[in-house]
Amino acid sequence: MSRLTGKTALVTAAGQGIGRAVAVRLAADGAQVIATDLSVELLAGMSGENVDARRLDVMDKAAIADLIGSLPRLDALVNCAGFVHHGDVLTATDDEWSFAFDLNARSMFWTMQAAIPLMRAQQSGSIINIASVASSLKGVPNRFLYSASKAAIIGMTKSVAADYVTEGIRANAICPGTVDSPSWRQRVLDAAAAAGSTEADARAAFVARQPMGRVGTPEEIAHLAAYLASDDASFTTGQAHVIDGGWNM
Repeated sequence: MSRLTGKTALVTAAGQGIGRAVAVRLAADGAQVIATDLSVELLAGMSGENVDARRLDVMDKAAIADLIGSLPRLDALVNCAGFVHHGDVLTATDDEWSFAFDLNARSMFWTMQAAIPLMRAQQSGSIINIASVASSLKGVPNRFLYSASKAAIIGMTKSVAADYVTEGIRANAICPGTVDSPSWRQRVLDAAAAAGSTEADARAAFVARQPMGRVGTPEEIAHLAAYLASDDASFTTGQAHVIDGGWNM
């Protein structure tokens, strides 16, 4: 029997990158996975014996409540939706601030708010929020809005963990470093364009800051998420789990 057999998990932003890798990993470990994304095209090919692919706009509070409210149980909630803004405090705009906090933080507030009553009724559940090393953990140049919103996620996660630790609900944050994903590959292209360099040079600059000499893979993050979703992590809550190849040593 796989370690997540009998468990139901919901994953946001499951169409690509870390979210997709998490959904695939949880399903491989036996969970029944509701894989959600704003783009149904990105979810193509996801549905199967253990995966139910559904469109979900995490900026729509009512849609979140409707989906989670329709579930008979929810053992793991994995919040992967997010966006990386480039720039410092002087270049950030009010609209960008609102978007960063709405997508990166408010969406997780809404999904947790919808999921916790179901988990309380079960007296069990694991909430896993994807934050970042670029947050309250490490100052990263030109990541002002992203770092602020990801720091908020760590704070929310610890608060939820403290509030429900006696009710069988665990909440943890995963804080990746640089991970090879569609989002990162776009940032490489943007960096190359801004510097007037080649894509290879921009990629090398990202890799150069990694003590391991490489960036991470979505699958490496997914393995940690699967552990935190499982009963193997039953004594783990309220933590910001850094997985960054030594970037934040």
